[in-house]
Amino acid sequence: MPTLRLLFDWSLYRLALLLAAPLIPLRLLWRGRRERGYLKHWGERLALGPVPATGALWIHAVSVGEMRAAQPLIQALRDAHPDAPLLLTCMTPTGRATAESLYGRFARIVYLPYDYTGSMRRFMRRVRPRVGILMETELWPNLVHAAARGQVPIVLANARLSERSARGYARLPALTRACLQRIAVVAAQSDADAERLRTLGAQTVHVTGNLKFDIAPPDTLLARGAAWKAQWGSRPVLLAASTRGGEEALLLRAFAEAAPDDVLLVLVPRHPHRFDEVAALIEAAGLAYRRRSALGETPLDTRTRVLLGDSLGELFAYYAACDVAFVGGSLMPLGGQNLIEAASVGRPVLVGPHTFNFEEATRLAIETGAVRRVDDAAALMREALALLGDAPARARMGEAGQTFAACHRGAAARVARLVPF
Repeated sequence: MPTLRLLFDWSLYRLALLLAAPLIPLRLLWRGRRERGYLKHWGERLALGPVPATGALWIHAVSVGEMRAAQPLIQALRDAHPDAPLLLTCMTPTGRATAESLYGRFARIVYLPYDYTGSMRRFMRRVRPRVGILMETELWPNLVHAAARGQVPIVLANARLSERSARGYARLPALTRACLQRIAVVAAQSDADAERLRTLGAQTVHVTGNLKFDIAPPDTLLARGAAWKAQWGSRPVLLAASTRGGEEALLLRAFAEAAPDDVLLVLVPRHPHRFDEVAALIEAAGLAYRRRSALGETPLDTRTRVLLGDSLGELFAYYAACDVAFVGGSLMPLGGQNLIEAASVGRPVLVGPHTFNFEEATRLAIETGAVRRVDDAAALMREALALLGDAPARARMGEAGQTFAACHRGAAARVARLVPF
C-alpha cells in the first residue's frame, strides 16, 4: 500500500503538472521567438506523430552537454550491439541539432514527451524500448512509472547530484525514493554523487566515472583551431567559453579595464539564442569586434579586440586556438560548465567560484595543477594576463590537463557493461 507521504508527494507533483499545462504552449511560443526549433515537432512532446523504432536501445539526453557526453557510451553500446536500433530523445532544439550532427546517420531522434501520465504511457506503449538510459540526473516520475509498467529497465548513466540538487529532490522524499527504487542501475560519476543518490533511495549504484573524460578532441577540430590561430595572428588569445547570462558584461568590463590592446578576447556564449544579445554587450562596452560566422578566411584586423564565437559544435577548435581558457557558468552561481574538454586539449584553465555542477572534476583538476580558481572577473583577468605572459606556466598547466584527462578515461566501457540489454 502506498504511504500517505507518497500519495501527498504524487498529488503535489500532479497538481504542479496540471497548473503548468496551459503555460506549455505559451512557453514554446515565447522560446520560439529566439529559437525557431521550439515551434516545430509539438506532436512529439505529447508522444504523437510517427512511431520511432520499436525495440530500440533508447537514450535520453536533455540538451547539448548531455548529448555530447553520451557519445563514447553510444559508441561502446553500438560496438556491443551492432544490430540494435537506436532511439535518442532530447528536450531542446540545440540538443536535437547536436544529436542530428553526431548520430543522425544511424539513429532515430525525437523529443521526449512532457512528463504527463498519458503522454508517457503512450510513448512507452508505442516505442516499446528494450532498455532506457537517462543521461545524468533526468528523474521524471511518470516516465519512470510508465517504464516500470512496461517492464522497460531504466539506467541512470553518468549520474551526478550536487548538494543543491539533492536538497531539491528531498523536498518530495517519498516520490523521489519511489522513482529511484525503480531504477535498475545507477552509474554515478563519483563517490559523493553515489552517496547522495543512495541517501535519496537509489539501490543498485555503481561508481563508473565521468563519460566526458572519454571524449577525445577530434583531429578535424584541432586542425581548425590551429588554422584559426594562424588567421588571428600572433596575438595572445584569451578564450571565455560557454559563458552564461550576466557573465559577459563582467568579463567585458574587466577586459576593457585591464587587458593590453594586443590581447584578443574570444567570447563564446553557451546558448545560441544569446549571440545577438552578447554582440550588443560588446558594442556597449566600446570594443571593436567581429563575429566568427562573418570572418570567413580573412585575417583578423589587429584593431579587433573581441571575437564573438557565434557557431555551434566548434568548442574544441576554440580551445585549440587559445592560449588561456576560462570556462563559464562559474562567475555567477550557475554551477559551471565542462572543463574537461579544455584540459584535454592541453590549455591552462581558469574557473570562477561556482562549479557545484562539476564539483568532482573541478576538484581533481585543481589538485593536479591543470585548473586555477578565481574569485571574480577582475581576479580572472589578472590571472589570465599573468599566464599569457608566462609560457612555462602555461605549458605546465597544459601538460597537467592532458594527464588529468587521460587518467580518468574508461567510464564508457564500465557503464556499457552495466546496461541490461
